[in-house]
Parts: sequence; C-alpha cells; structure tokens
Amino acid sequence: MNAEILCIGSELLHGDILNTNAPYISKKLAEIAIDVHYQTVVGDNPDRIRNAFEIGFARADIVICTGGLGPTQDDITKEALAEFFGLEMVYDEESYQHVIEMYKRFRRNIPKNNLRQAYFPEGSIILNNPNGTANGCIYRGRNRDGKYKIGILLPGPPKEMEPLMDSAVIPYLKQFSNWVVYGEKIVVVNIGESAAEEMVIDLIKEQTNPTIAPFASAGKVVFRITAKAESKEKCIELIKPVKEELINRFGKDNAYAIDSGKVEDKVAQLLLEKNLTIAVAESLTGGLVASRLISYPGISKSFLEGFITYSNESKVRTLNVNRDTIEKYGAVSEETAKEMAYGAAMVAGADIGVSTTGIAGPSGGSEKKPVGLVYVCVYYNGKYKVKEIHATGVRETIRERAATAVIDLVRSCIEN
Repeated sequence: MNAEILCIGSELLHGDILNTNAPYISKKLAEIAIDVHYQTVVGDNPDRIRNAFEIGFARADIVICTGGLGPTQDDITKEALAEFFGLEMVYDEESYQHVIEMYKRFRRNIPKNNLRQAYFPEGSIILNNPNGTANGCIYRGRNRDGKYKIGILLPGPPKEMEPLMDSAVIPYLKQFSNWVVYGEKIVVVNIGESAAEEMVIDLIKEQTNPTIAPFASAGKVVFRITAKAESKEKCIELIKPVKEELINRFGKDNAYAIDSGKVEDKVAQLLLEKNLTIAVAESLTGGLVASRLISYPGISKSFLEGFITYSNESKVRTLNVNRDTIEKYGAVSEETAKEMAYGAAMVAGADIGVSTTGIAGPSGGSEKKPVGLVYVCVYYNGKYKVKEIHATGVRETIRERAATAVIDLVRSCIEN
C-alpha cells in the first residue's frame, strides 16, 4: 500500500510554523513498509481542501491528513472527507463529552461552536485525543470506482498528533502490511560527501535489500542502511554485513554506528559509559557544543560546565588564558585553543576540556587568517589534541562544522 500525507493550515504555507508532522508520519509509515509517494500542504480554503482529497485518493491508497479539526468555520477536514466518500456527518456523544472534560481541565467555559468537534463522517473509527479537544478518526470505504481507500484525520499540533499516530494509527495500519522496514545509521567524519560516496559506489549501484542512502550535513555524512523483511530481527540480520563493510571501508576512526545519526549522542554515550566528566569553552560556536551535548538524556552526570568566552578579555578572566598568548599568536590560534581547553578542564574540575575558536565571518578575516579558519582542541589525560579546520559556507555552516568537529574529536580521544 502507499500513502499521501496531507497537511492543512495556511500558517504552514506562509512559513509561520514548521511542518514537523509530515516527516514524523513518513518515518512511522516506513517502519511498517507503507510507502509515502507524496506530501501535500494546503491552506484553509474549502475548495482547495476538497480538491486535495480528490487528488490524494486518486494516487494513494491511504490519505493521512493533519489539521482542520478545530471548532471554527474554516475547519472543514471532516466534512471534506465525508463528501469524498458520500457520507453523512453524525453526532458522537462521547466526543462531545470529551470536549466538555477537556474544557473543565482548562477551567474554561465551552463555546457553542465546539459542538462541531463532536461530528464525524458516518461509520468512522473515532480516535480519542488525550491532549486536546479535537478527536481524530479513521474511515475505510470504497471510492466512486469501487476501490477501497483509507482516510485518516489527525489534529494538527504535533503534541496531539504524534501520540495518536503511535497508539492508534500505526496499530490499525499494520493489518494491511506484512512487512517491516528497519534502518540503521553510520556516521562518517573526516571524509567529504562525494569522496565517501565514491568509496562505496559499487555497493550503492548493486544494492537491492538492504539499500544504502547517504545524506550530508555540516562536518559529517550519514549513511542510512534500510532493510525490508518479515521481522525486525531479519532486517538487523540483513543490515549487519553491509554495516560492517561500510565501517571497514571508511575506517573505524572515521565511521561508527549510532541510531540517531548524531555525533553528540555517540560522545555522550562514551562519557557516561566511562564515567568521564567534560567542560566546554566556546568562542565562535557560542554554546552550540554545549547545547548539542546537553540534548542527550542523562548527560548531567558527565557535563559539568560550559563557558562562552567570546571576547579576549573573557578568555583571560574566565579560563586563565595567558594574555601574552593571545597577543603573540592571536585569539584564533592553536596555542589559544589549547589554553582554553586546559582552562575549561581546570576551572570546572573536569576530566576533559574542550575548546573552539575561529572566524565564522562574513567579516573579520585576513590573508593569514581567512574566514572559515577554526581551531578546536580537546585536553584529556594531560595531552592535547588540536584540529585546524578550513571551513567554507555561511556563518552558521562554519559554526556547525566547528561544533561537529570538536565533538567528534572528543570521541576520537576517548576511544584511542
């Protein structure tokens, strides 16, 4: 079976809200081997919403729609679905009581127009929404040509949509799929996207099951290995030799497996496993390194402190960097990076000290020290490991690449 994701809301079209629903739904459907061929976003316009349903059901077996389940007159998603299948809208008392209970929880009086949220296409399976007033629904029926189609309506807010997708929609759809799709990720560092692909191009050209798909971001390339089989265990069995071959080709110091595809998650796991503590001193990255490490649950056992020492004076005052070092070599230098990393470890009392310093641009560069010059350093076990980077791109790309580089340098120091 294949599906189309239809996201409704003018705020999505205008760019006021990022559409996180579509990728979330796509990933969940992929896990049960339901392919997504199209994703559509349409504004709060009745004619365009009806047309979107017509187009969606013409090219997909399933249309999963988010948004348009509210109480206002422009919330017509349920009516549009009913119209497509030629159904009446019917009142559901339990859904109305649900709305009442939710308003009691909010300690607010219920407006009369919220009664609209208790009406659904006749014959629908109603999905109770514990996080909002708008219940969702599933309807399976024949279209005008007699073919079975499935329409699924979910609330727009992600905090309401995601639990319903997990607890109700996926269990319902599993009956229509006998396959499992499962993927694992390999992170590759120190090798560019083109060079990395060239190293495994024979595997990519010959792939059948599993498949290999590379995608790049600042400072790393992620290879997703995806298998399709009758069980997750069988998928893992299919993936294992491919994963081992990729790591062997890229080298163990440049490639490693991590489910999230995030370098910082690998480092956080190592820190926690080995009971190591870390402190971070950042200049050009301005907190990116700390933020990425802190995003890992439980990292408080290892992450002691973060310092944003952007000015020269702050490096001297906070980290005890020698003023003469800055005057002689400059703030953007290997020498300053070393003293920053050492200072972070000493001030915080950490096992590992990390530092970043560089020129993110667009101005501030010179012939000797151009925009994109970055030094990152890790101090660990009385030794320094420094990496000089010559990054290209806009300011944010340079900062992201610097953060990725120093986080991966921590991994390298711990493992080696």
